[in-house]
Amino acid sequence: MYIPPAFKDDIESIRATIRGARLASLVTATSEGPVATPLPLLLDESEGEHGVLYGHVAKANPQWKLPPIGDALAIFSGPDAYVTPSWYATKQETEKVVPTWNYVAVHAYGPVEFFQEPERLLDAVTRLTNRHEGSRAKPWAVTDAPEDFIATQLRGIVGVRIPVVRFEGKRKMSQNRPEADRVGVAQGLAASENAGDREVAPLIPGSGLVHLVPDTRCREPSSCQVR
Repeated sequence: MYIPPAFKDDIESIRATIRGARLASLVTATSEGPVATPLPLLLDESEGEHGVLYGHVAKANPQWKLPPIGDALAIFSGPDAYVTPSWYATKQETEKVVPTWNYVAVHAYGPVEFFQEPERLLDAVTRLTNRHEGSRAKPWAVTDAPEDFIATQLRGIVGVRIPVVRFEGKRKMSQNRPEADRVGVAQGLAASENAGDREVAPLIPGSGLVHLVPDTRCREPSSCQVR
């Protein structure tokens, strides 16, 4: 991923983006060309130097049967928004402005392992479920379903394990614009009718707005991260 120095993200923000992402894309290069699957992935930060990603794909998905060439790539997307030049103070001064797009993206690379052992699959599915159910008032648990039913479901999937060897994180949030332009962008996004735009607004440096970072490990809003 092309990352100008001004947009390079730090490791803590990279991990926060992965935790907050609801869906990722798993990409592998194969002899038949690149193959990609959208799927939720969990980062176990306690395992390995950079953490290990876990997920699963359908057994009918051919991706796991095709030997990967080199490392796999997991892509995580954060908030994004279109930026109109009409929000720039510079527009009033020079008219030398163009539209752009602000966004957060993370790429994680590592060798991919596909596995089918029932106990490992159950562990991965349980942890993924707990991650996304944890903030609900009445979380559903894998153990709520009949054991034989879960066993049957596990036979229809293949586990994914990716020990991360490196991250790339890009946070393009108008850092390259003058302060007056950044303020204009933040105000424009904050006033938008689009919820996604309003989510991006406080991420603009110097906006003065507070951003609540969704942390899927927390169960109560008060225990989530704020930055």
